[in-house]
Amino acid sequence: MFDGDPENISGISKGFGMHFGPRAGRPAPKVPAMLHIRPYWFLLSAAVLTGLPVRAQAPAAQSLDPAVIAQVQQLAQLAAAAAAPKSARVDVQVGQLAPQLKLAACRQIQPYLPQGLHMWGRSRIGLKCVDGLAKWNVSVPVQVKVYAKALVAQGPLVTGSLLTQENLATAEIDIAAEPGAVFTDAEDLAGRSLSRSLEAGQAVRSTSLAKRRWFEAGDTVQVKVSGDGYAIAADGQALSVGLEGSDARVRMESGRTVTGRVVGERRVEVVL
Repeated sequence: MFDGDPENISGISKGFGMHFGPRAGRPAPKVPAMLHIRPYWFLLSAAVLTGLPVRAQAPAAQSLDPAVIAQVQQLAQLAAAAAAPKSARVDVQVGQLAPQLKLAACRQIQPYLPQGLHMWGRSRIGLKCVDGLAKWNVSVPVQVKVYAKALVAQGPLVTGSLLTQENLATAEIDIAAEPGAVFTDAEDLAGRSLSRSLEAGQAVRSTSLAKRRWFEAGDTVQVKVSGDGYAIAADGQALSVGLEGSDARVRMESGRTVTGRVVGERRVEVVL
């Protein structure tokens, strides 16, 4: 119901939903290629002038205009392709808005990439109303698939299996389906073992590899210390086991103990 107060227009527009057409007998107004939602502007104008109540039947569920869906797909594809191999094929499926949303009518909607979101696998694209009676900002779910060639298990492999060229194969897979980097060169995996089992055809990812043991406690290691505009290297004695990508403690010749990241065989990096 509308009581004649212009401040209540936003509430009325929310009741109209997202897919009302223009007034009968009038052509639809031309709008930019941006996704748009078309409200009963003439009903709102009549309500403002006369103060009469306006009733409208809201749709059962809100859905996106095909033009907006196309924009969302293009935006997600560009973002995914920027981080994918050149030969990769990107496929984007756009989901539905949350059914509980009651959005005010909007003449122009702008899709955008939410800050910090990786556009791989299950993700979201933001939608904000930039031209309407009420400004709103929501997001729509997207499923981003990135198909590219990668190394997979030739057959079932159990935890601890040593990877060789014989038990690996190349296949086109959705590299965005799971976290972790994939591999294309079997030589990069030679001698590596699995930290979890793999099924036949499943990708070998960095997250499925056991960490390499680069040194033992008591070994002499090289420590590289870097800071703003400088870098020095010196030897020290490892005080803990050096597992790939983990932190290790090293006692320097001066007697000082430092903690750094294990980056290679008998190598530790300390960033100040």
